[in-house]
Amino acid sequence: MARRGTEFFPDLGAQCDDVGCNQLDFLPFECDGCGGFFCAAHRTYLDHGCAKAADQGRTVVVCPDCGDAIERAAPGQDEREILDEHVRSRRCDPARKRKPTCPARRCKEVLMFCNTTQCKGCGLKVCLRHRFPADHDCTAAAPARRASGSQCGRGAQKKESGRRPLAVSIRSFKIC
Repeated sequence: MARRGTEFFPDLGAQCDDVGCNQLDFLPFECDGCGGFFCAAHRTYLDHGCAKAADQGRTVVVCPDCGDAIERAAPGQDEREILDEHVRSRRCDPARKRKPTCPARRCKEVLMFCNTTQCKGCGLKVCLRHRFPADHDCTAAAPARRASGSQCGRGAQKKESGRRPLAVSIRSFKIC
């Protein structure tokens, strides 16, 4: 029996080199340590027990206070020791982790480059959901809104005499 592929397609895929698996995989993973071909279940160094792995993988510990990623010097090093050493080194700054949020009331959206806009009226940086002055209680637009809103509301009621105004397209629609 051929080690690679099927009877009709000998160059297609490979069988897993793991001792207990031998599964035919059409998209096998090649190990850069031992050069063997493995299925998805045995593709990592630990899963197939690779003894010739050049690098057993770099692991990091993420600081919960500042969000820094600290690389482990030794594979068996304890996470608590790494974090204690990081705090003692005075590189841990909790202020860096806090990201700006939208100042609109009850909004907890984190402001990033792609979802932030600056209000032209008050200059606040807000999320896209609160980009209109009425949505974030804009201080610059509030007096203008009150003045124009009261005028507009009274004028519309007098013209239509209590009826709701129709859209322009509906008014010009003719029934034959």
